[in-house]
Order: sequence, then structure tokens, then C-alpha cells
Amino acid sequence: MSQLDNADRTRTSLGAHHAQLPQAAHYDVVIVGGAMYGSAVAWFLTDNPDFNGTILVVEKDPSYEFTSTAHTNSCMRQQFSRKINVQISQFAAEYVKNFRAFMGNDPRIPDLFIQNFGYMYLANTPEFAGVLRENQTLQVACGAGTRHLTAAAIAADFPFYNLDDIIAGNHNRIDEGYFDGNTLFDWWKRSARENGVEYVNNEVVAMHTNTKNTRVESVILNSGETIACGTVVNASGPRAARTARMAGIDIPVEPRKRYTFIFDAQTPLDRDLPLTIDPSGVHVRTDGTYYMAGCAPDDDPAVAYDDFVEDHSLWQEKVWPLIAHRIPQFEAIKLINSWVGHYAYNTFDQNAILGPHPELVNFIFVNGFSGHGLQQSPALGRGTAEMISYGEYRSLDLSPFHYERIKRKHPFVEKAVI
Repeated sequence: MSQLDNADRTRTSLGAHHAQLPQAAHYDVVIVGGAMYGSAVAWFLTDNPDFNGTILVVEKDPSYEFTSTAHTNSCMRQQFSRKINVQISQFAAEYVKNFRAFMGNDPRIPDLFIQNFGYMYLANTPEFAGVLRENQTLQVACGAGTRHLTAAAIAADFPFYNLDDIIAGNHNRIDEGYFDGNTLFDWWKRSARENGVEYVNNEVVAMHTNTKNTRVESVILNSGETIACGTVVNASGPRAARTARMAGIDIPVEPRKRYTFIFDAQTPLDRDLPLTIDPSGVHVRTDGTYYMAGCAPDDDPAVAYDDFVEDHSLWQEKVWPLIAHRIPQFEAIKLINSWVGHYAYNTFDQNAILGPHPELVNFIFVNGFSGHGLQQSPALGRGTAEMISYGEYRSLDLSPFHYERIKRKHPFVEKAVI
């Protein structure tokens, strides 16, 4: 299924009917936001035999039309510069390839697979080529299949590239490419509800803490109800800072626009196009029978939560010229579709913010993924459920992503950010 088909399907089928009012006045876990991460945490909690609490998911738009989840490009890569990020994606690949087994061998669950054309990072300076070499060494040590290639070796595998200005590149075709992320989300949401999670079409507008400001005692809904809670999970995507402020917390997360373009080529390539990250920052890949390109705008400020207005000059003036330079066959192409989504952009270090707040101990973050969220959701949803259930991680140690690093002003540096 192409991303064009996926985008249309997302806008029509991800939404499900939710009641507007909760059935109870107290829940062990209240999750603010019901898209990919809200549903991931809900599902993994219900899948944990050691958790038997009640869960309420509050989602203001159950159509999910404007969520980051609905605009995802469903990509997956192991090409990161930090070991924990590689491991997170390795679990995601295992999870996707064995989705039915992870979902209890439910016969309704479809088989998923990864389109393993890989990512191709291209370097046009000796400095960046050196970074790619360092990253590749780390990735291979973690068991990834990344190869560090000279320009000549890239040309031998992919003769359609113009590599006049390229020195080297990294490519991995093992568990790297794209997959049907919307099906993953749909089944997490559906199965969580079947397991007793309550979803409501409502909005958390305020929170009350105890007198010592060590716990959130309740959330207040837009409909007026006060709901007592044991734990609050901030799964609000680009609106994460707004939710955190209700508890008196500041986090460096803001909505930023990211553009996606679907196009047809007059002369298609004779093989799959890896997700190619050009030194310009534009990326392009095969997408079914079409191709997909994406980028950030040159001016990349925070935007309003409901601002999805496209700058149509970006395609004509930036994206098309750059991809036509890199792949001359793309000089004759036709734009088929385009859209704007929002990154939940962590301005501090562009990595996830996870775990409990150090003082407000029952306020849990799953925020700031900066474009990595979909591929990280299996590991981070599982880990967050472990933290809620046990007060610790039982699989991957995700503590490097905890909020304390922001308070200490110690960024988690990840060099492979797109």
C-alpha cells in the first residue's frame, strides 16, 4: 500500500466512536491524548499481567485527522548515533515483523512487514563522512547491517544518483525502510478498548495537585467533570507543553511543520529508491508505485496547533530542484499529493522526554519525539507501561530520556536527526 493510499485511509478509518463523558470518577491511569503514544501506553498496560488498574484515555479529536500519527510517513531506521536509539528501533523491527505474536496471536491481527529498501545518508564533506563512519561502526557493533560506502560503491548499486559532490554514504537494508504504522496504531487502540480501556471524546483543561505539589490528584475535563487519578500520562503530541503547563511544568516541546510530497515520475527508476537523505536536508524515497519527498521549511518556527497551511512554493522552489539534481530522472515528475504534519519538536535536544517528573512523581512524560515517534512507539510504549506498573524499566533502560536531563541542562546528543 502506498503512502498516498495510507494517508487517505488514515483520515477516514482511524477515528472510532467514543463517549463524551467518563463512566467513573476515578481511574488508576489517565492518559491525555489517544493517538499513537496514548494508545501504545494503554495497550502495553493492558497486556501486562501485573497491571490490573483502570485506564481512561482522553482524546479531543477521535477522528485523529490532525494528529502527528495521521500524518506519519511510517519510516523505520537503525541508523542512529546512540546505542539506545539503535536498540529502540531494533525492538520496533522485531515487533512489526512479529506483530500478531506480540498481540497474543489474535487471528484477526494482520501480518505486517518492513519494506527493506533502507536509508541512504549522503555526505558531501569529509567531516560529515567521518560522522557517518563513526555512526556505522556503532550500528554494526549493535548488530545493524549498515554499510559505509564510497561514492563509487554507491554508484555501483544505484547508478541513477548524481554523486559529483558526494564523498561517501551509509546504507542499511536490514530492518530499515517503512511499514504500515497506521495498522499498528489501529490495533493498539482497538485492542486496548477491548481490554477495558475507556476512551472519551473530551479534553483535559486543568489539573489539581496536592498541597505539597508532589502528585496530580485530579484532572478537569472540558465538559466540567473532575476525575481523580493515580497516574497522569502526557501523550499530547505537539500539544505536550500545554498539557504539562496544567501541572505547572515547562517542557521544550512545540509544533513545527514538516512537509510531505507524493509524486509520479515520467521515467520511473529501475529499482527501489532508498530513503535518501540529501546533504540539503531534503529526503526522498520509493512509495509504492510513486515516490515521496519531505523536508522542513527553511524558516522553521513554532506554529499554532491548528496551523496546517501549506507553503506551495516550497515544492517548486526547493524540493523539486534538489531531488532533480540528485536524481536526474526526476526532472520530469508530476506532483500527486502533498500535506503538512506537525513534529512534536523537542527544542532542547530533539529526543524523547520520558518517565516521571522528579517532583510531581505521578506525572509521566511520553513527549518530544521530533519525528522519531512512530518507529520508537513499541519500545517506548512498553517501557512507559513498565515504569507505571513497576516503578522501573524491565526491558530497555530508557532513563537517558528522563526529564532530569532538561532540568540539569545536559542534552542527549543524537547526531543522526532528520
